[in-house]
Amino acid sequence: MNQPAPSLPIAITQGDPAGIGPEIVAKAFRDAPEALRGCFAVGEPATLRRAAACIEGPGLPSLPVALLADPCEAWSVPPRCLPVLALPGLPGPQPWGVIGAEAGRAAALCVEWGARAALRGEVAALVTAPLHKEALSAAGVHFPGHTELLQAEAAQHAGVPLADMPVRMMLASDELRTVLVSIHVSLREAIEAVTFDNVLQTLRITHAALARSLGRVPRIAVAGLNPHAGEGGLFGREELEVIAPAVARARSEGLDVHGPFAPDTVFMRARHTEARPGEFDVVVAMYHDQGLIPVKYMGVDKGVNVTLGLPLVRTSPDHGTAFDIAGQGVADASSLVEAVRMARRLAS
Repeated sequence: MNQPAPSLPIAITQGDPAGIGPEIVAKAFRDAPEALRGCFAVGEPATLRRAAACIEGPGLPSLPVALLADPCEAWSVPPRCLPVLALPGLPGPQPWGVIGAEAGRAAALCVEWGARAALRGEVAALVTAPLHKEALSAAGVHFPGHTELLQAEAAQHAGVPLADMPVRMMLASDELRTVLVSIHVSLREAIEAVTFDNVLQTLRITHAALARSLGRVPRIAVAGLNPHAGEGGLFGREELEVIAPAVARARSEGLDVHGPFAPDTVFMRARHTEARPGEFDVVVAMYHDQGLIPVKYMGVDKGVNVTLGLPLVRTSPDHGTAFDIAGQGVADASSLVEAVRMARRLAS
């Protein structure tokens, strides 16, 4: 009897080689072999061997590195082994904890390869280990982070202008999901980005993405921009003149959207716990820190960053490169493992 062919593998980028990315990738393969089955790391072999060595300790098994010639070979790699697809032209190990152009270039090249492989249908999903935005800039990469870089790759693949490939960042955990109207811009620019079109587009993208993953119409709450959601115009008029009209338009299109609500309480209302299910499936936040602080406060070990709006599945841990502890073997891989689990669910 013919055995069914395995599903497509999942690619995991090494992240910035000067940060904790390579070591949490290594630790995930060592400590969560079932969750990492059918996954492989994209990167530079010596960098990942160094990461595997730095997590060794008394009573802990060593982690062998297996070089792959093809992504699908990841399925045949035994548990507690680190499968690596080596990319040509990547620099070798970089100094721990140092911002550098070569490290930024290596991180960007891995993301570009992973995005293109996913867009070509060669991998089921892309999971990205943390990169450093200053290192990206030093390398001459003209995008501030993963989300924007992936958006550009997807737009180029589809042959459309960047504006026709709108994406949004969602941070999700078991307790709370938030989606952002704007991402990596200054606070002043974030306020200017609170427009009718941007809020409405965010609501549409959020609805479409969660309807697919939840299998039902998601309940969406919208946070206000100003304290107390503007208090009827006393503390700002964006809620009255921009956000509420966008909510009304979304509701007229059949979306289950509510708000704008006071941003200091809406996240508590949406939080899901064993004792009390949340009132909403997701909160749309007006800017980066408004939406990310509540999820990260609940624990960065469980939060997952998901890019919505892309024609590929991309997830990431919700923390950064942690240069201060890089190379010590103490970084927690839990969020990366959760990102792999979520990528697998979204890709299935």
